[in-house]
Amino acid sequence: MADEKLLFLCKSSDLAPGCVRKVERPEGALAVYNLDGTFYATDDRCTHGLSSLSDGEIVEGGEIECMMHFGSFDIATGEPRQAPCSIPLRTYKIDVRGDDVFAVVD
Repeated sequence: MADEKLLFLCKSSDLAPGCVRKVERPEGALAVYNLDGTFYATDDRCTHGLSSLSDGEIVEGGEIECMMHFGSFDIATGEPRQAPCSIPLRTYKIDVRGDDVFAVVD
């Protein structure tokens, strides 16, 4: 789409597998994840408790666990996996160019 733009998230070499980091932007922070060399991005704010997901922990099965109430989301799809989370996260397409990781945003 013509309205899409790329937002630089990080260097792939700077985010080790199994790690998550926050990327600030005026429209709201994103969480970027490295799951075994595949990158994903979601909104950073938990849809249940409004806490930062990048402060949470990636758990087995490719989920991010929120530190506030220990609910979790599927990192790839944004779908809630563990109560009390029930509203999906917004996810973003990733574009990796060389060592640069971008999110496709509108």
